[in-house]
Amino acid sequence: MFDTLSDRLSATFKNLRGKGRLSEADIDATAREIRIALLEADVALPVVRAFIANVKERARGVEVSQALNPAQQVVKIVNEELVAILGGETRRLRFAKTAPTVIMLAGLQGAGKTTLAGKLGLWLKGQGHSPLLVACDLQRPNAVNQLSVVAERAGVAVYAPEPGNGVGDPVQVAKDSIEFAKAKVHDIVIVDTAGRLGIDQELMQQAADIRDAVSPDEILFVVDAMIGQDAVNTAEAFRDGVGFDGVVLSKLDGDARGGAALSIAHVTGKQIMFASNGEKLEDFDAFHPDRMASRILDMGDLLTLIEQAEKTFSQEEAAKMASKLQSSKGGKDFTLDDFLAQMEQVRKMGSISKLLGMLPGMGQIKDQINNIDERDIDRTAAIIKSMTPKERSEPTIINGSRRARIAKGSGVEVSAVKSLVERFFEARKMMSKMAQGGGMPGMPGMPGMGGGPGRQKKQVKPAKGKRKSGNPMKRKAEEAAAAERREQAAAQGGAFGLPAQDDKNFELPDEFKKFM
Repeated sequence: MFDTLSDRLSATFKNLRGKGRLSEADIDATAREIRIALLEADVALPVVRAFIANVKERARGVEVSQALNPAQQVVKIVNEELVAILGGETRRLRFAKTAPTVIMLAGLQGAGKTTLAGKLGLWLKGQGHSPLLVACDLQRPNAVNQLSVVAERAGVAVYAPEPGNGVGDPVQVAKDSIEFAKAKVHDIVIVDTAGRLGIDQELMQQAADIRDAVSPDEILFVVDAMIGQDAVNTAEAFRDGVGFDGVVLSKLDGDARGGAALSIAHVTGKQIMFASNGEKLEDFDAFHPDRMASRILDMGDLLTLIEQAEKTFSQEEAAKMASKLQSSKGGKDFTLDDFLAQMEQVRKMGSISKLLGMLPGMGQIKDQINNIDERDIDRTAAIIKSMTPKERSEPTIINGSRRARIAKGSGVEVSAVKSLVERFFEARKMMSKMAQGGGMPGMPGMPGMGGGPGRQKKQVKPAKGKRKSGNPMKRKAEEAAAAERREQAAAQGGAFGLPAQDDKNFELPDEFKKFM
């Protein structure tokens, strides 16, 4: 969604690099480019004006004029101002002192409230809560059935006493759901209300009646991030008519301009609390303004990546894999079964393209990332699953006839099986080297990185002994002289000038005895 904005801002900052000092003209030109980028992203005009004014004021200040790298200071200022218009700090849900906590969802029809209710329920379930979804959208055809299906997929309870499709009183359903939640010991109630195609008095009144009936602890306004400036107008109408405490952005994975996300928190004064960025129920998380600003400026989002990895990967399994790679066998204990398990865990984290997009600087190879074929992982898994247990544990035994059988079983070419096995050996070797502290292989001359030919230490040749003369008479004279020197040394004393003593009668001097 923010690709175009990110590209424009990156190009703008690139023009500032290498400048030891920023002139007034440089600041004005940069501000103009940022203004155009924000307007093209469909950010509301009042937000753009406030943002540019703050950036220009700070860019002319001491923090930039006295900085060693003014360009980096400008990037820092833009990042901080983006965080500010996105809401500043992350806002958490407020929970009631006595259960259940009531969360009411409001918004236009088609904003994705029903699906989002399931996503929020699954997210809260993962936090250790016991949520209950309440079907109060009794107007839209099959809305009650849809919520029941979503709740079942999320593994949470649902309260839907009315069939919907225009039958039933949504206010009474909302009121009864509180008692039902108390009886069934649900600590959170999520009320899914009806939406309309536009703002009208009937919608506002019904939402206000449900609000008065259940006294929600949080009213979340669900807005489609793809509808642009109309999202801001709708949010203002809901704020004045019903009131809400926070915003939830849905469809953040769309390709529309993301101005609504950048505008809504600043215009309404209500923070964005959650964001939905995919079709799966797991594609939902708390909204972090600092991380979103970092993504927009192509600085990555490593914290979110780490959090997703922690949710998906078992620490016990990770330690087990690491011990295999660190073994004295050079990682040979790491088998294709282990490789398949790791690959499946990565797949659980989500789209590979999305994961790579969270790394810093990935905006420069955005096209390559978008062209990644997610089915390659499925093909690789099919090849490994077509092998026998012995072949997975000892890939070295896979010969030509075995490759042909595996290729036939997995529906791929024989060359694909050969390529996979070769890449596995290379990957295992590299991971084993890294796990043992050898760093990245193939990095010559880099201290502590290991691998590669690099600059090798000069080999020290073994010292040669003293050469003996080839003349028998001369050699006999040299041996006699050496024997005489040994006799003189024995008469004068042992090593370090100590008198030579018989081993049996040897005794340490008094000054050494106190240390023993």
